[in-house]
Amino acid sequence: MAKKKRVVISDPRAIRALAHPARQRVIDELYNGRVLTATECAELAGLTPSAMSYHLRALERWGIIERAEESGDGRERPWRALAGSLMISSQASNAGRLASQTIMRTTADRVLEQFEEMASDDPWDDVSSLSRSRLWLTHDEAKRFGQELSELVDRYKKGRTPTTHPAAARQISTLMAVVPTGKPPQDS
Repeated sequence: MAKKKRVVISDPRAIRALAHPARQRVIDELYNGRVLTATECAELAGLTPSAMSYHLRALERWGIIERAEESGDGRERPWRALAGSLMISSQASNAGRLASQTIMRTTADRVLEQFEEMASDDPWDDVSSLSRSRLWLTHDEAKRFGQELSELVDRYKKGRTPTTHPAAARQISTLMAVVPTGKPPQDS
């Protein structure tokens, strides 16, 4: 079965389902191209396999992950991402917004941890960067800007997984957020 290009989550209940740190840790690995059993996911998240199975089934219900083909002996039931990437669409509802904020905080914390884990003499340190900007965009421009950022990431991600990438490639973490600030103009 061919994977979808991207899963877009906009239902506030699905966004809340993503907000759990254990689920986010597993989603990060699955959407990086890994196929993992509940036991492997549990080890990553620091949970028991039965607790992890509960979380995996919840993510499956929301169309975020799916079962992969069973192993040869049928005892292992691995999981995989439903698509090549996952996007969380902002929500006007308070519950969706709060869940999105929780996900953003957890993701930002993980990126900061990765900066801390980097050795001070890492030869790739020159590619580490952080950019923060404030732009004045119309609603249409802001939508197009977000789409173009996603397309740029997709262009570099295409066909590259932990097992299928150039020999000299290294995993790079990115974090993008497009967040309107201030009050909307009267004519929007």
